[in-house]
Amino acid sequence: MNDPKGRREFLQLLGLGGVVFASGLAGACSKILRKSAGPEDDFFFVQLSDTHWGFKGPPNPEAANTLRQAVQAVNALPIQPDFVVFTGDLTHTTDDDAERRKRMREFKAIVADLKTPVRRYMPGEHDASLDQGKAFEEQFGATRYSFDHKGIHFAVIDNVSDPQAALGDKQLDWLHADLKPLPAEAPIVVFTHRPLFDLAPQWDWATKDGSKAIDLLQQWKNVTVFYGHIHQEHHFRTGAIAHHAARSLIFPLPAPLSQPKRAPVPWDPMHPRRGLGFREIGVDESRLVLTLKEDSLEGAPTAQPAAAIGSF
Repeated sequence: MNDPKGRREFLQLLGLGGVVFASGLAGACSKILRKSAGPEDDFFFVQLSDTHWGFKGPPNPEAANTLRQAVQAVNALPIQPDFVVFTGDLTHTTDDDAERRKRMREFKAIVADLKTPVRRYMPGEHDASLDQGKAFEEQFGATRYSFDHKGIHFAVIDNVSDPQAALGDKQLDWLHADLKPLPAEAPIVVFTHRPLFDLAPQWDWATKDGSKAIDLLQQWKNVTVFYGHIHQEHHFRTGAIAHHAARSLIFPLPAPLSQPKRAPVPWDPMHPRRGLGFREIGVDESRLVLTLKEDSLEGAPTAQPAAAIGSF
């Protein structure tokens, strides 16, 4: 949006009707002074995660419509985001290579209805671990990349194509080379699927060599990490780095290690979309404060079933 006033008013709306988490990129609002680069227009983007297109089962009997409902909910926002990012597990795992590609094509056809033309994708282990990301790359492009948007550097890293849940030295070298030209004060946002820190290794909620990435990122003062994988909102800090997990769009999972085994929260027919949602991230003019608004799918109008997606 080219109207700074309209953007500012919309960012103020982020504080209404939802759970809001305001975070300095460096974790300290007292450090929000960045005048040398000049003022930038504020903006926002949307994070959707763990859509698991192709899933069927008791944890979500409405799985065929949940993704479409999320698309409708984003399209209904009063102002459209600058971009939408999907933080992994776009599709549900399958051993059938042809079915995997079919699900990815169907996913792309559904999200093509988003009004926002700019969409960023990254894989989850359900998309990539069985073929080291081959099908994902065919359909969506690279599993790791970076881009700049309105004064913030964004880096997408892949901790799922390796079945061992590792980034690998080659990718860590790439990340270091990508960030090295940036000054220490540069605002940086990292997208990944699994948490980089050891949230619950017993439940596969960790990255084997994630500590190496965290140590690398600590060289910059203003870093925020957004991830998915754990199917729930979660906030954590490693040093100055804030980590924020997003809810799923298929079924919620229990709090880390709150029960003996990881298993989907049972579906409640009285509240069929409880625990499902997406996130709006507002970026203010300083580029050092993010406003996170958690949007729930509960209570949203039921998505109208779309016409069957033909074979591709």
